[in-house]
Amino acid sequence: MNWMNKKPSEISTVVIISKNHQHTQSVQIKTKHLNRIRHYVYSTLSVVVVLVGLVIYLRAENFRQEQEKQQLLAQIVKLKGAIPVASAQTKEGSAQSYIQAIEGKLKTINNYLKRRGLKGFSNKGIGGDDNAEGKKLTDKEVYSLYNDYLSRLMGTIAFTPMGYPRISSFTSFFGYRSDPFDDGRAEFHPGIDFKGRKGDEVKCTASGKVVFAGWSGGYGNCIRIAHINNLETVYGHLSKIKVRVGQEVNVGDEIGLVGSTGHSTGAHLHYEVRKNGKPINPVNFLTLNK
Repeated sequence: MNWMNKKPSEISTVVIISKNHQHTQSVQIKTKHLNRIRHYVYSTLSVVVVLVGLVIYLRAENFRQEQEKQQLLAQIVKLKGAIPVASAQTKEGSAQSYIQAIEGKLKTINNYLKRRGLKGFSNKGIGGDDNAEGKKLTDKEVYSLYNDYLSRLMGTIAFTPMGYPRISSFTSFFGYRSDPFDDGRAEFHPGIDFKGRKGDEVKCTASGKVVFAGWSGGYGNCIRIAHINNLETVYGHLSKIKVRVGQEVNVGDEIGLVGSTGHSTGAHLHYEVRKNGKPINPVNFLTLNK
């Protein structure tokens, strides 16, 4: 209906004739579109040209980025080629890794000793004992064996009573002595006494677990700590207890303060080492030379 209402000049008829002139087909379109067909063609060509240009640009940009990627990969390979010499020396199982592990363990052991008031030691000057069998081993095998030995030693030192619960002189030794409360009677002293003032800190001599912390008759305020190999340390006459039963303690931890509680004539620390529940001479555990 719309086509019929328009003026004839606004409508043009396009006749399409087949090649053999047997069939014809006519199409009516607005005349203004025919007049603008040149502009339509130019617009379409412009869009095609822009798209083709964009494709060419993207391909060139992709090629450039690929070139840069290859250059970077070449540089990475070159840098990796320079690193392996240093990294191979420190990989696990190498001689250098054993040396580093040994130095670390010696540092830890020295720390354990110093926390007990003992002097540490150095690996300087260690040159072996000219053992014939030892000479058959490579440096790497020697380092490996030494590293294993230090691992065992480190574990033993940490959990075995060793050193001083406090740094001071002795006032009484292990064994029989005159009863300080009765000169006419001898008594067995199951530990050693360290000189001290009330409030001086008391440290545990090995890592372990607190099995008693409280009042214990003549020991006064007392702490007992269980260690490996059925060893136990006892700290008596304390003025204050700083641990509780069941607590895990590490060597060198402050566990209490010196006092004069219980059967005591003055401020000091009573220290015992027990094996299978029986007191043994603590002097044997004070240094590494016993």
